[in-house]
Amino acid sequence: MDRWKGRVALVTGASVGIGAAIAKSLVQHGMKVVGCARNVKQIEDLAAECVNSGFSGTLFPYKCDVSVEEEVLSMFSWIKVQHQGIDVCVNNAGLALPEPLLSGKTSGWRTMMDVNVIGLSLCTREAYQSMKERKVNDGHIININSVCGHRVINNADAHFYTASKYAVTALTEGLRQELREAKTHIRVTGISPGLVETEFAYRLFSETPEKAVATYKSIKCLQAADITNAVGYVLSAPPHVQIGDIEITPVEQLM
Repeated sequence: MDRWKGRVALVTGASVGIGAAIAKSLVQHGMKVVGCARNVKQIEDLAAECVNSGFSGTLFPYKCDVSVEEEVLSMFSWIKVQHQGIDVCVNNAGLALPEPLLSGKTSGWRTMMDVNVIGLSLCTREAYQSMKERKVNDGHIININSVCGHRVINNADAHFYTASKYAVTALTEGLRQELREAKTHIRVTGISPGLVETEFAYRLFSETPEKAVATYKSIKCLQAADITNAVGYVLSAPPHVQIGDIEITPVEQLM
């Protein structure tokens, strides 16, 4: 990780859970991290925590809804002015809503696509353009995907979410091919976690929180730190090594 010290990373969805853990870890390793989310107050608290812990990097909170193109473009303009550009982009922002295929609300479907697919694509495009403009040839784009991006579980509440994550799988491989054709050494990696004990299930089952509690009690879940460790492994790989996809699941998870 030493080669990333002093360089700039963007972590989307950095207010809680996996995103917050990744942002904190990159700051601990000496990076300048722009952490964005719709709720910036939690990132501000995390930034203060990083300062109090004496980490060598810095966390810069930024309020941004990645599903709104104008906000994403404004964020990248701010990053250019303040930090010249980014070297690492961690597309972590994502959400699941309980909207089955047979009865789900169109608004919920659109929200999932706007955040999980369009928002990720917007940040990816702007990250690449930032790297290209500055002739950064060793940047890295990491998409936080899901095991749901590789197989369909028998849960109607998750089927549309699963479709959005299948899209992330396709986008990650498509990006890899385009980067190869562009003859750049910028790399792209997908990280696909199974069940991680965060706020995710509580948001999915916001109207029936007992379902979230039962989900997390059903097995020994992954922790956000497990995903953070995978990000560290990916960024520590030698420049000639391409890590395509890492799937991480709890030992007890059956899917």
